[in-house]
Amino acid sequence: MMKRMSGAPHAKQSSLSRSCLILLGVLSTLFLSSVWADESTDIRVDQEAGDDANDGRTAPVKSIARAIRLAQPGDTIHLTPGVWYESAVFTKRHGELGKPITLDGHGAVLDGSEPVTSKDWEQVKPDLFRKVALYPKTDNAIVGRWYLIWNGKMQRMNRTSKGPSDPLKPVADLQAGEWTYVQEEDAFYLRLSEGQKLEESNIRYPKRSSAVIFSSAGSHITVRNITGTHVYNDGYNVHGAQRNLVFENIRAIECGDDGFSAHEDADCRIDGFVSIGNSTGLCDVNTSRTYYRNVYIRDCHGFDLYFIGLDHSLENALIESSAAKSFWLEAKYLDEGGLCNLRMKNVLIRRDGEAPQELRIGRGGALHATNCTFEGVNVMLTPGGIVDFRSCLFSVGKFQPESLLFPNTVWRGAGNLYDFKSLRVDKTSFRPEIFSDFQKLTGSEEGSRWETFDNAPMGIGADESTLPKPE
Repeated sequence: MMKRMSGAPHAKQSSLSRSCLILLGVLSTLFLSSVWADESTDIRVDQEAGDDANDGRTAPVKSIARAIRLAQPGDTIHLTPGVWYESAVFTKRHGELGKPITLDGHGAVLDGSEPVTSKDWEQVKPDLFRKVALYPKTDNAIVGRWYLIWNGKMQRMNRTSKGPSDPLKPVADLQAGEWTYVQEEDAFYLRLSEGQKLEESNIRYPKRSSAVIFSSAGSHITVRNITGTHVYNDGYNVHGAQRNLVFENIRAIECGDDGFSAHEDADCRIDGFVSIGNSTGLCDVNTSRTYYRNVYIRDCHGFDLYFIGLDHSLENALIESSAAKSFWLEAKYLDEGGLCNLRMKNVLIRRDGEAPQELRIGRGGALHATNCTFEGVNVMLTPGGIVDFRSCLFSVGKFQPESLLFPNTVWRGAGNLYDFKSLRVDKTSFRPEIFSDFQKLTGSEEGSRWETFDNAPMGIGADESTLPKPE
């Protein structure tokens, strides 16, 4: 008969088994946590509590740049609300069809400015300061877009990138609150009021070029709920071969050049865009394709709308025009015979500036406008330009509109209402009582009228009640 073994070894074995089970449990938890972290589609960015050593999924990272590097198709980068002194740069970043990389600012502001301080700016005289080599390379494009933010207000020195600009002042002619640039020294100068201290003046300069940047190539990326401001170039700058870029509820405020600008072979869809105080409201060039909905633009300096790309649309938009130039559409970068198409629907352009301005359509520019209102806005159709107005309204605002068609242009229309001051085709002038001759000449304008009116009939022009009106 075998002797019963003592209980001690059995107890030791049970204790060991329990330890192994606990260890396996811990390892399983760590493994599952790792899997869950890897499968998380949310990357959090917190400039106060974040650390770029983190993965962004289990703990927040600190910088937008780190989050963009970590993002994979299907991920959403979440910014904490607030002001960020950083640009969002997407270079060769690709999502996938149905799985975009998304940057959600949750109302964040990307501010491109930095303070002017005596640490960085040399005091030349008691009221005069200078900064040499402010940028790695200061070219004419930077100088043409440059400004200071002086106690919260932009000081452009009556200069803008795509409009009339005053020449740079000599340093000796600077008044208090003004700046200039001296190319031979690669130096910016600014002058304070007598007795004013630099640190107490609350002056900032645009350090970064753009707030949101796409370069080289990219695809399937969404940017939403972000404001770009105080950069020396564009609020949103898109370059290279870009596909399926989506922008939702974005704003560009007081940028040196364009609010939004697509270049080269870019394809962008924008739903919800506010552009205030920029040199140009929006500007799309080369063979870009851009499609805008729900747009509000005002206080531009150079242009309100500037389309010289390939294919564009603008729907449900209000443009309060005060820029030096209101509108330009032309196939500037396309081969002979190429068309720069722009479709406009339910758009109101109201001229609010000190002088009249125009819809200027040049070579290869093809404007197709439906249910649009042009208030105090002229039409200038230069050789090679095409227009097609449907149920549109040209009304008197601050200015009574005029229309001039050069030779070799195409005008089509139907169901429009015009309150023109004048209508001329080359050297032939038309009057309201012989508008039928213009209809015969163009072979169109069925149901259109040229007359003075107080209220437009229902269904003609834009429905202003549906247009965006930000505070």
